[in-house]
Amino acid sequence: MPRALPPLNGLRAFEAAGRHLSFTKAAQELNVTPAAISHQIKGLEEHLQVQLFRREPRALLLTDAGQRALPGIRAAFERLSEAADELRAETADSRTLTVSAVPSLSAKWLVPRLDRFRRRHPQIDVRLDATGDLVDFQRDADIDMGIRFGAGDYPGLDAVKLVEGRIVPVCSPELANGDPPLREPADLRHHTLIHTKWGGGHTDPDWGEWLRSAGLDDIDARRGPQFNQTAHALEAAMQGQGVVLTMEVLIGQDLARGRLVKPFELTDSGTKTRTYWIVAPPAKMKQPRVRAFRDWLLDEMAATREERDPVAGAPSAPAAGARGAAPEHPKPVSETKP
Repeated sequence: MPRALPPLNGLRAFEAAGRHLSFTKAAQELNVTPAAISHQIKGLEEHLQVQLFRREPRALLLTDAGQRALPGIRAAFERLSEAADELRAETADSRTLTVSAVPSLSAKWLVPRLDRFRRRHPQIDVRLDATGDLVDFQRDADIDMGIRFGAGDYPGLDAVKLVEGRIVPVCSPELANGDPPLREPADLRHHTLIHTKWGGGHTDPDWGEWLRSAGLDDIDARRGPQFNQTAHALEAAMQGQGVVLTMEVLIGQDLARGRLVKPFELTDSGTKTRTYWIVAPPAKMKQPRVRAFRDWLLDEMAATREERDPVAGAPSAPAAGARGAAPEHPKPVSETKP
């Protein structure tokens, strides 16, 4: 005989109220009234013949029984959500893969290579949503995966490191060889500094930090124009309008074609790094379309690094999280965007 389950609405109300320790916040999350939450939990308590909450004058507290039950019920709802995602994937248009990616990597690295993915996987159509906005995968259910820029700490998501790259100053060849020329970091005092400022407290390449690491404390790091898109800042640098800080991985083609140059080789001052991550909910990361795109991204990035840093013709080390290497799973913090 099948087990007699408690009322599912009551379990859902209990899980939300137990997580928030608030009937009001649980009601907002579930789009019902606080009175409905209270009624559903009362019905659940009567069904189970156990008290789950203690209602204090200024607080809502879980009883010992409620504290013991909450982790298992929360895990059960998470598994139900994953199973629903898998069912949606089976019924969705399996040709389309929707990728939310930061604009900097999209414009300068991903888009020029996308045709290679199409040739490898002609049965998958990629829809690229180039945005710096953070994706809520529960709300934006049509987004399959994301490429993000930050610390790699994304609660509830699987995250695989795509690339960790150096932050370097670049400019046009004409500016580097002009009057005055750029030969060493101290020469920056004679040139315009171009800034990328993404807003929201995110970790954009910062001239103040870079100059301090180069041992230069007598250059005003605040002067110069600001852009909120990396591609715009790089275009200004190509036009000879100043020197910009950027991730090395974004400028491979521009360096190869002579549109940009690194005016001086760096030692300790070039060790500042930033990281791009591939992220998706665990259920989505298991989907064949998502795995195929993730593996292709890692292969392309490994090839990019080999082209940029060949060692006596030997292949570079594989990208962290690449096929055959252990994927990296982060600790929860907040996401950043360029």
